[in-house]
Amino acid sequence: MPVPPHLLPFWNEFLLATGTADHGRYYDVCIFGDSEELADELADLVLRGIKRATAGSLWSYEDQGIRPPRPGDLSIVTAWSGQPLCIIETQAVDVVPYNEVTAEFAAVEGEGDGSLAYWLEGHRRYFEQECARAGRQFDERMLLACEKFKVIYQPQPRTA
Repeated sequence: MPVPPHLLPFWNEFLLATGTADHGRYYDVCIFGDSEELADELADLVLRGIKRATAGSLWSYEDQGIRPPRPGDLSIVTAWSGQPLCIIETQAVDVVPYNEVTAEFAAVEGEGDGSLAYWLEGHRRYFEQECARAGRQFDERMLLACEKFKVIYQPQPRTA
């Protein structure tokens, strides 16, 4: 998948700053959440090093015509507005049913109080809404790609 044209300057800055030349590792543009408030809140958690994981339903990847993430993939994290913020590298991906997500994964995802109970409640709402928009039914056995990542590029804020 090619880097979207509006993000090419950011991608090229990353390549230059890191000496990376492997364009084939580009995977996706990552906007966490499904609303401006949530996306910007979660992106801030990523930038602060608190959020180091995410989960997506396998059928959602299929519906979008993309493969699930794999270790080594690089994604550009953006704010809801489309502003590029950082680049993450996928470290590991485990495919598990929603109802088998672990407390350790919930803690690494870093949302709310970091508990499994918080994760299950918030993600149930998210996946129920995602399913409803796609004409699907939420099922606690639905398979999720539970991805762990690390920030590998975050430009310094520009000063005036």
